[in-house]
Amino acid sequence: MRSVRDTLAVGLCLCALGAGAAGCSSTQEKAAAKQVEAEHILKARAERQQAKKAAKRKHDHGKQKGKAK
Repeated sequence: MRSVRDTLAVGLCLCALGAGAAGCSSTQEKAAAKQVEAEHILKARAERQQAKKAAKRKHDHGKQKGKAK
């Protein structure tokens, strides 16, 4: 009777370890997806900032600098 309980306990531990490993892979996949999303957001932000700076340079270029009133 004892060996049946020990075998059952070992089997349950192995199942728990297997479920934990499966959970890790899905967590890793979620983390990878979040990283791709974050990179996309940062790239879009950098492009917006660059366009904003270019527009400001274009706007400032038409003004005369250093002219006293």
